[in-house]
Amino acid sequence: MAAAAAALASSPLVHLTAAARLRLRLPRPRPSVSSSRWGCPRGAYLVDWRPLRRCDRMRRFSVDEGGGGGEDGEKRGEEEAAAPVEAKVGAAEELGSERSRSGSFSSSSSPSSATPGVSSEPPLLSFSVDNIDTVKLLELLGPEKVDQADVKAIKEKFFGYTTFWLTREEPFGDLGEGVLFVGNLRGDREEIFGKLQRQLRELTGDKYNLFMVEEPNSEEDDPRGGPRVSFGLLRREVSEPGPTTLWQYVISLLLFLLTVFSCIELGIASKISSLPPDIVSYFTDPNATGPPPDMQLLLPFVESALPVAYGVLAIQLFHEVGHFLAAYPKNVKLGIPFFIPNFTLGTFGSITQFKSILPDRKTMFDVSMAGPLAGAALSFSMFSVGLWLSSNPAGATDLVQVPSNLFQGSLLLGLISRAILGYSALHAATVSIHPLVIAGWCGLTTTAFNMLPVGCLDGGRGLQGAFGKDALFGFGLTTYSLLGLGVLGGPLSLPWGLYVLLCQRTPEKPCLDDVSDVGTWRRGALIASVFLVVLILIPLWDELAEDLGVGLVSSF
Repeated sequence: MAAAAAALASSPLVHLTAAARLRLRLPRPRPSVSSSRWGCPRGAYLVDWRPLRRCDRMRRFSVDEGGGGGEDGEKRGEEEAAAPVEAKVGAAEELGSERSRSGSFSSSSSPSSATPGVSSEPPLLSFSVDNIDTVKLLELLGPEKVDQADVKAIKEKFFGYTTFWLTREEPFGDLGEGVLFVGNLRGDREEIFGKLQRQLRELTGDKYNLFMVEEPNSEEDDPRGGPRVSFGLLRREVSEPGPTTLWQYVISLLLFLLTVFSCIELGIASKISSLPPDIVSYFTDPNATGPPPDMQLLLPFVESALPVAYGVLAIQLFHEVGHFLAAYPKNVKLGIPFFIPNFTLGTFGSITQFKSILPDRKTMFDVSMAGPLAGAALSFSMFSVGLWLSSNPAGATDLVQVPSNLFQGSLLLGLISRAILGYSALHAATVSIHPLVIAGWCGLTTTAFNMLPVGCLDGGRGLQGAFGKDALFGFGLTTYSLLGLGVLGGPLSLPWGLYVLLCQRTPEKPCLDDVSDVGTWRRGALIASVFLVVLILIPLWDELAEDLGVGLVSSF
């Protein structure tokens, strides 16, 4: 026994680490007629339904980490077979105890049941959690990367003295799945970009998308004018948005039905002067106690609430039509709108996604601004006509009584109302107005909220198209600060800010041509729009409202 113990102590098996011992358990792949080179079934899809070469990546990930294939594995097998029986049993027992401590997994039988000298079929895969390479695992499960053979062909055939002199390559994309070609431009950027796109389609077809972006961390502009540019390469399935799913259609329909309900509720609330007193006090008095009133008492008011509901819905639908009319001639695909219900304004607008990559920033600006322009035009028309009908009560019907302090919710709209209706009409406890005034007011307020230059709102997309993605940080920070302080939107600032943070905070993806200028008039139009948005969303404070005669300040 002493000699056996000495032989066991000097045996290299005792000094193997747990990772090295696990390598002994990996078999050498056995190719067969019905299998591929690495033992994976032909046509198999292992991870995320990728092609057969993903199987090869899986094989290399496991075997390279375990080192269980090749001549080295055969030599280790011969050494194990030549070792004494006692040494093999002791090493196996020690390996089993280490596996139980380190959390390794294996489908092999226990050492006590193995027959000495007889080799059993080892499991196909045996690994330890400690041995997993996180980087390789992320590469395996992450988005499909560009082929290096294609990258080499692009560098050899596309770039040169007359187009783009390549100096280095960098990762491109959210997870570095693409390649960014950094270098010096040798001509007009738009002509070279168009030439490179044509060459890429001839070489690879529709396999990739080529982006022209500003060079990251560039400290100087291009000598020909404008920023220095680089070219990014991404696979088409990685860079393009996915199709609309069935569940998205279902969610969109449910949100639309809720928006219809919230618009009807807004119309009923506009009849506050004629509603049953117990219902009004229950919803307006925070100190109200007792059981809730019978909601069936509101059914007779549903029909009279439809004009306001129809007006608010028409404005929002017209808003979406503006987006689609601007996108159609530019071959831009838009997703279905997801309407956002709100019981104060009827709706907070909708979320409409781009379902195709935008060709340039001009297209982003035009499509994004077309919706608010159409919605604002219809809203202002309703608002103006409603004020004119309200100022001539003899020729108008179905006027509703609303508290005069509601006109203090907007500086611009309150001043317009004061100019048309007059001092005596607004300087009273209640004001008789046409339902079109309410629909137009809510439509203009909703449009103004969506035109705020932040995130993926229409205003944020317009700002990104006019001034670039970097401008969103400063404007977004300012917008969030004003909303948090209640400077913009009054009591609606908090719910709107939370909505943007939860649903619309992410900027839009870059365009294919994310560098070319959009022109001076587009930037001027955006600045003027933002100025009007601020005037609409800033509420009137008490002193100014009293001086202008907007609302009866002493009544609240």
